[in-house]
Amino acid sequence: MQFSIQREALLKPLQQVVGVVERRQTLPVLANLLVRVAEGRLSLTGTDLEVEMVATTAVEQAGEGEITIPARKLFDIVRALPDGVRIDLRLNSDRVALSAGRSRFTLATLPASEFPTIDEIELVERVSLPEEVLRDLMERTAFAMANQDVRYYLNGMLLDLQEHTLRCVATDGHRLALKETQLESKVAARRQIIIPRKGVNELVGLFETGDGQVELEFGRNHLRVRRGDVVFTSKLIDGRFPDYEAVIPLGADKRATLDREVLRGALQRAAILSNEKYRGVKLELSPGKLRIVAHNPEQEEAVEEVEADTVVSDLAVGFNVGYLLDALSALRGERARLNLRDAQSSCLVQEDDNDQSRHVIMPLRL
Repeated sequence: MQFSIQREALLKPLQQVVGVVERRQTLPVLANLLVRVAEGRLSLTGTDLEVEMVATTAVEQAGEGEITIPARKLFDIVRALPDGVRIDLRLNSDRVALSAGRSRFTLATLPASEFPTIDEIELVERVSLPEEVLRDLMERTAFAMANQDVRYYLNGMLLDLQEHTLRCVATDGHRLALKETQLESKVAARRQIIIPRKGVNELVGLFETGDGQVELEFGRNHLRVRRGDVVFTSKLIDGRFPDYEAVIPLGADKRATLDREVLRGALQRAAILSNEKYRGVKLELSPGKLRIVAHNPEQEEAVEEVEADTVVSDLAVGFNVGYLLDALSALRGERARLNLRDAQSSCLVQEDDNDQSRHVIMPLRL
């Protein structure tokens, strides 16, 4: 096996796949990338047995074959080489020789036969949508995923596919983020899958700005995403996601509409004097204004008043200020709307003129 390629042409696919490789592995071969040359193209595969990423690119002077090479070392070498240099890589017995300009490197290898790859998935649905749309869906909901929760099905993101709609939903039990988009074609049946947290993070990092399309292939136990020369595959979390639609507060008729950036600024200032453990702030609504109050164990106090388009009076509810700020950061419109029912109910945060992005925050007792 051998090939020749410009540094920049090799660095990009390496960057795309190396993040999947864990620094600590149960199997030595999982620290390596599967490097395969066939029909004038190079494919690089990284996996941690849960997520797999395959990137391909054209190469010159190609000699077909496959081997596994230490991922982090190969990436660090290529990244450290000068711009524009041509890289030649050749397999000699059980070693790989890499040369570029006056630099020479010899790397250990492991047989390609030891490398675990995900077989063809059992396809049940295929959906195509713009790359920037899928990236926006995931970026604006991923922050609400749980992290190492015993309720393992919360440590990921729900993709809910129904008729002409794709929804991304994430929750950690204290707050919920939902973003939806319309699909060009109708799907055959409703499908719900949960992508693990690492898979979501790798996907978000993979997306680029532009007008490209991505293809989502829904399998029984896997999700596969195709984008240009990259194929991403993730195992799914085997569990039942909570009935998120039941969490969205119905009858939340006490509304306040505010300038989103003004509200964010007021919350950020009030947060400075909030309790470091619970991060609680109290929202007090009265006609024409919202009052934000924060206290801490040192008996310090912060009070902010913000103009609000509301007729609600005498309603006070406590919330985690970090959750409120995350929700407001995920919105895009100039004005945000807070929907409340009573002092014991959750708050629905959304854009004033758009219902496609919704955030639910559970109340705190202050």
